[in-house]
Amino acid sequence: MSREEINALPIKKWHGPTHLISCKEQLQHAISILKKNHVLGFDTETRPAFRKGQQYLPALLQLATEKEVFLFQLKQIGLPESITALLSNRTISKVGVAITDDVQGLQKVTHFSPAGFIDLAKLGKTLSIQHFGLRGLAAATMGIRIPKSKKITTSNWAKKDLSPGQIQYAATDAWIGREIFLRLNNK
Repeated sequence: MSREEINALPIKKWHGPTHLISCKEQLQHAISILKKNHVLGFDTETRPAFRKGQQYLPALLQLATEKEVFLFQLKQIGLPESITALLSNRTISKVGVAITDDVQGLQKVTHFSPAGFIDLAKLGKTLSIQHFGLRGLAAATMGIRIPKSKKITTSNWAKKDLSPGQIQYAATDAWIGREIFLRLNNK
C-alpha cells in the first residue's frame, strides 16, 4: 500500500477504558487484570531527546487487554517487581512493533528477564507483509489508519499530567498491537 492509500483509510482509535497508573496503590488491581490475559498489547513511550548524546529512560509503559488499556507512569512508580514479573512471564504474550529497544529501555530502569515478547514487524515479514511499522501493519491487516501526530509523538512523556491526546495516542498504540497480532496469528 502506498502512503496515499494508507491515508485514505478510515481512522480508528482506542475508545475503551484507559487506566493511568501513577501511584503504587493502583498497581495491584491493574496487575490482577493483566495476569488473566494470554495476549497483551505492549509499547513504551520515552521523552524525546533533542540534543546529541541526550537520552531519557522510558516514561510510560502501555499494556492492553481486549477490553482495557493500562498506562504505567514509570517516573512516578518506577518498574516494580509486580510489573517485571508480568514482563518475565512466558505464558503471557506481549506484542508490539520494534520491541527490542523498548525492552532494553525498560531494563535500564530495572533489570528483569524478558519472556513472551513477540515483535509484530518480524511476524509480518514471515507472512510477506510489506509494511513493518504499527501504522502500516494496521493498514495491511485491518484496513484502518491509526493517527500519528508528530506533535504528540515528540511530546514530553515524562510529565506527571499527560494530555488527553497523549493518553489516547498511547492507549491506541498498545491496543492496535494486540489487534494486529490476533489477525496475523489467524493467518
